[in-house]
Amino acid sequence: MKITDIEELKKKANDIRIGIIEGVYGAKSGHPGGSLSCADILAVLYFNQMNIDPAKSKDESRDRFVLSKGHAAPALYSALANRGYFDANELSKLRHIDSNLSGHPDMNKVPGVDASTGSLGQGLSIANGMALSSKLNSKGIRVYCLLGDGEIQEGQIWEAAMTASHYKLDNLCVIVDNNNLQIDGTIEDIMSPYPIDEKFKSFGFNVINIDGHDIVQIVKAFDTAKTVKGKPTVIIAKTVKGKGVSFMENKVGWHGKAPNEDEYKTAMKELKKRV
Repeated sequence: MKITDIEELKKKANDIRIGIIEGVYGAKSGHPGGSLSCADILAVLYFNQMNIDPAKSKDESRDRFVLSKGHAAPALYSALANRGYFDANELSKLRHIDSNLSGHPDMNKVPGVDASTGSLGQGLSIANGMALSSKLNSKGIRVYCLLGDGEIQEGQIWEAAMTASHYKLDNLCVIVDNNNLQIDGTIEDIMSPYPIDEKFKSFGFNVINIDGHDIVQIVKAFDTAKTVKGKPTVIIAKTVKGKGVSFMENKVGWHGKAPNEDEYKTAMKELKKRV
């Protein structure tokens, strides 16, 4: 299933956001801010770009996705549920003891999860292994890895970036969710990684800068990445933390806090108004 209609992709992104809010409200904990900021990216990946089939979740020829910023699991779960990997009613059981939807993705429990993540900084190394393996066995898969902009303060990210460039992993596409906020404040105040694009360029990456909420730009960026040969691509997606819920947007306090009942109702009213 490949959706090419831009308005339909926007609707899928909104559906993913609804699932995110359902999850964190049901859990009474979680990370809504950074989950909401990457919803448009995941909508394009799961409904327009990736070669995947929910009925064949372990197919060796499938494309892979690594959510390196594993605390954004509510976004990944919602994307997978909307794509048909499991019943969307499960989203409200996020972090419940009788649910497989834990606070960070577990590939052994959740259909469609390609890598167990959560310890920040490690996802790109995992994605490198997947991409290199595909190069060696000629499977022809593409690997996508989503990083947080605070996460790229981790040194292992840059070791992995050097490795991806050294092995010319042109089947690897990295996305940086550049919402400019992490748990304690702005990324500039904590440990500035700017200029992000120039840093990746110096490590040998093809660099694409986009508005991470513009579906047309996101599709074009992924399409362009597929044409690049001899080097990995990184898409620097400028986003807004909490995007789609007015009182959460660009508020650092919503990095890791669940809405109360009134906030939940307000958020859902705003999101469902767009359906």
